[in-house]
Amino acid sequence: MYRSPPARGGAVSPHTDQLKSLAHPGGNITGGTFEASPQIYGKKLEYLKQINPKLTRVALLWNPAATPARAYLEATKDGARRLDLQVQSVEVRTLKDFDGGFAAISRRRAEAVIVVADPVTFLARTQIAQSAARYALPVVASRREFVEAGALLSYGPHPVERWRRAAFYVDKLLKGANAAELPVEQPSTFELVINLKVAKSLGLTIPQLLLLQADQVIQ
Repeated sequence: MYRSPPARGGAVSPHTDQLKSLAHPGGNITGGTFEASPQIYGKKLEYLKQINPKLTRVALLWNPAATPARAYLEATKDGARRLDLQVQSVEVRTLKDFDGGFAAISRRRAEAVIVVADPVTFLARTQIAQSAARYALPVVASRREFVEAGALLSYGPHPVERWRRAAFYVDKLLKGANAAELPVEQPSTFELVINLKVAKSLGLTIPQLLLLQADQVIQ
């Protein structure tokens, strides 16, 4: 998000709970957030169900210390109920927690993993991919970097579009716009990236319709 200081424009990343509302932020904070609506986690479950219609159990790997993460957990549970899926909550707070987390996922017989992106899980993306490969688990994440590291697919805000909108807001502020009158934008453009090589290694067939929807397919 972007704060309009007394003299010149700048960029900061305040928590959204500092705002009066996204539509009317108030004060001198506005801009765009990279955090999508929690309902996006229901869409990730739908993708998993399309890939494996027999899917029954999904683990959510998340860091409870991250500000929006609990909302994502609740949204995942809501989406799971609609699809008749069980969600297993697996908490990770540090890099040391991932080995134990995946061991727990395996013991509970989860058939797929959804990763909530935050600084800890992002830093551990290669470790996550390696553990998933060891236990033969498909991983769905929010950012393409996870897929490049070895996750099955990612679905989340399109990074290029978010930076374009950031430039739009900076331009507005530099031209004298009042930050309090500019709504905080949530992402509206999303990117789907699929790792076909990982799918093949897991013995999964990606539906053709899903491949056609993808912004990028990694061979």
